[in-house]
Amino acid sequence: MTIDVSAPLSVGAVAKRTGVTIATVHHYEAKGLIAGWRNAGNQRQYSRDVLRKIAIIKIAQRAGIPLGAIKKALDELPSSRALTAKDWTRLSTQWRDMLNERIRYLSQLRDELDGCIGCGCLSMADCPLRNPGDRLGQAGKGAVLLGAGNKMPSAE
Repeated sequence: MTIDVSAPLSVGAVAKRTGVTIATVHHYEAKGLIAGWRNAGNQRQYSRDVLRKIAIIKIAQRAGIPLGAIKKALDELPSSRALTAKDWTRLSTQWRDMLNERIRYLSQLRDELDGCIGCGCLSMADCPLRNPGDRLGQAGKGAVLLGAGNKMPSAE
C-alpha cells in the first residue's frame, strides 16, 4: 500500500497523527496558527505540512511560549511549504532569549521564596520579590503595588 503524500488530511486524521484533539486543531486554525479549507462535501481538509507545524506548536507550548508569540513567529515564515530544520533554528533562536529571561526570573523566585509569604508580607521593608529596598514605601502605606513590576517575563 502506498500513501499519497499529496492527499489532504481530514481534521480527524490531523488530530490522530499529531496527538491533539479535534477541538485543538480547530482552535489552532481559529487562532491563525494553521490553515485548512473545505472540500466539496464541506469537510475541513489540511495539507500534510500542518503536521510539522502542529508539532512545533506543541513543543513551543510545552516550553511555555504563548500562542500569540508562536503565531507571530510562524507568520514570519513562508506558508507555501513545509517547515524545515532551518526554520526551526530560526524559531528556537527567537525564543531562546525569552526563555532564558523566564528561567532567570524563576530561578530568582525559587531562591528568594523562603523569605516570602506572598502578598501581605510581614516585612514590607525587606521583601526582595515585591518590594526590594522598600522602594514602594515612598508611594504610601499598604499594598501599593500588587503584581505589576515584578511579574514573570512574558513573550508578548
